Amino acid sequence: MKTLWRLSLLTSIVAYGAIVMGSWTRINGAGMTCPDWPACHGKLIPSMAGGTIWEWTHRLLVFLIAPLVVGIAVESWRQRRQSPFIVPGTCAIGALFAVQVGLGAATVRLSNSPLSVVVHWGTAMAFVAALTAMAVFARTTTDRSRLLPGARGDGSLLVGVLAGTTAIAFVTMCIGAYVSSSGAGLACLSLPGCGGRIVVYSPSQYVQMLHRFVAAATLLSAVTAVALAWAWRAARSVRVMSAAGLALVLVQIVLGLLNVALRLPVDLREAHAANAALLFLAFVAATTVAALDEYRLGATVTAA
Repeated sequence: MKTLWRLSLLTSIVAYGAIVMGSWTRINGAGMTCPDWPACHGKLIPSMAGGTIWEWTHRLLVFLIAPLVVGIAVESWRQRRQSPFIVPGTCAIGALFAVQVGLGAATVRLSNSPLSVVVHWGTAMAFVAALTAMAVFARTTTDRSRLLPGARGDGSLLVGVLAGTTAIAFVTMCIGAYVSSSGAGLACLSLPGCGGRIVVYSPSQYVQMLHRFVAAATLLSAVTAVALAWAWRAARSVRVMSAAGLALVLVQIVLGLLNVALRLPVDLREAHAANAALLFLAFVAATTVAALDEYRLGATVTAA
């Protein structure tokens, strides 16, 4: 399983890099510097002037992911008898990658419309989440010593809260992608309301306030998940990853405030997007480990 772990981890890193580069490209206004697909201005290697280098680099990283996904598929087939989770997980990775490539082409044809950006971003994050879950699974599947002595026998509540936090973080990211791509980032310049009002009126203000409310829900859910992880005597890796996720949520809030206060500087916008992806993946990893522990503990109790 070490080869599967290494392939999944490497692909996760490259996929994260592609996501960050894609976000950087759009934020810098270079999203349409390659108006055709899969070529760029009809060439495999076009002129890199005018911001084209960002879009071309993003596509290059996506191209590099393809052989890595094939490698995961091959290794998963070899290891398919090790666990019933391997084949479904690999199928999800392959399907999400294929859909994401198609969405990349569609996003270009739709000139980076807000809805296309949200769907493209959301699918990209689902893809890297599947890779992260596979990497965590491959790394921990033979490690049976991670359950803490005295751990409770029913961690389903913890798994549910972690999964819920992951889902809320995902929704927050998607709404944030819409806020950014639709130009609503500065629709509300005050806190906690919008222009001193709780009731807002314009579509941009509605989506901005929705993003804030869901972000607050992410914070509350993350705090609950961390508290349960420690109270439940979860595995050390679950506690560390959930705590890291909470820390990244706090960083995300600070970045959001700074973006509004400083009127959306490009570097801070990109840091906000990159950190959002990291905190989501931290909770994906924590949920995967907690779910595996619960599955193994349940199997042990059943066998006994």
